[in-house]
Amino acid sequence: MHASRRATLAAIALVLPAALSLPLVAGFLGSWHPALDSFAHLRAHLAVSLALAALPALFLPGIRRVGWTALLLGAAAFSSTLPGAALPGVSPVSAAFHAKDGNTAVYRLLQLNLRFDNRTPEKVLSLIGRLSPDVVTLNEVSRYWTPKLSLLENAYPYRILCAVDSNVGATAVLSRRPFVPGTAGACHVDGSMSTATIDFGGRPVAVAALHLEWPWPFDQPAQIGRLAPHLAALAPTALVAGDLNAVPWSHAVRRIAAAGGLARAPAAGPTWLWRRLPVSLRPWIGLTIDHVFTKGAIAIHSVTIAEPVGSDHAPLLVEFSLPRPPSDEREKALVRLPEDGRPAIGGRMVSETSEG
Repeated sequence: MHASRRATLAAIALVLPAALSLPLVAGFLGSWHPALDSFAHLRAHLAVSLALAALPALFLPGIRRVGWTALLLGAAAFSSTLPGAALPGVSPVSAAFHAKDGNTAVYRLLQLNLRFDNRTPEKVLSLIGRLSPDVVTLNEVSRYWTPKLSLLENAYPYRILCAVDSNVGATAVLSRRPFVPGTAGACHVDGSMSTATIDFGGRPVAVAALHLEWPWPFDQPAQIGRLAPHLAALAPTALVAGDLNAVPWSHAVRRIAAAGGLARAPAAGPTWLWRRLPVSLRPWIGLTIDHVFTKGAIAIHSVTIAEPVGSDHAPLLVEFSLPRPPSDEREKALVRLPEDGRPAIGGRMVSETSEG
């Protein structure tokens, strides 16, 4: 009986690490097929689980080598998810933070997936009022949110809201600063991307709010393909923020960065957690799926997580500046709209959904 029990334990100690290692390794092959990339989003969780599953094998004669191999694989996989990790072909191009020089104006952008049915909108409005960012990029702006956001119209008169008649909602850009004269905001790919060219002290910057679908087998891979030409059309100086439903090391994030010629700002940490779990668990088991990207003459000083506001996503507060002197090539700095981009009415607001 003792030998039988020992054999059973040894079999479990062999099978469990092997079962966990398969999806873990598959996640590194996301460029082969979107189905494999879906495993990448759980890489950190799988890596920790594999390391824990390897421990029994370390104490069983004859399979200790298997245990050490699984433990090292789990540790190596987990290290690739840490901030600053940049493995060729695994991590997207990433930018470093820039120190403030004291002579350049510092601006702030707030990125937030509102959650379409958030029942504490007053927390969102209070956060925006307290932080007073220059620009706000929003996701899941549903018809439920439209009257709530209208309360911010005096403070943020320059705005573009896409697909506001949708139940789940789409994206929006709200700005204290005016849109560049002669340009207009636009909605792309069913409102999953909204763009506006904003005047920051005489410097035009294309600001985009982005929201991707869930990974394969859902529509995310095809959606990225439809968004690619709009990302490529962004101005030479651009700031993109949004909920990508994809982790920093995924192939999906690399596709977004490559399509727009973007650099990903360092992540502030996990931003999403199932809303039925305590928010205090987010830093430990949450997913880092809200991102900030830059292009051109933009220096990111910090990306921090703001206080919870009732959404299953954490708000991101971004501080940035425009260190380079203004270019004379002003026309090149304006957003080039593809033919299907629908402009905002009077450069203020649009509630249509474009085809993409």
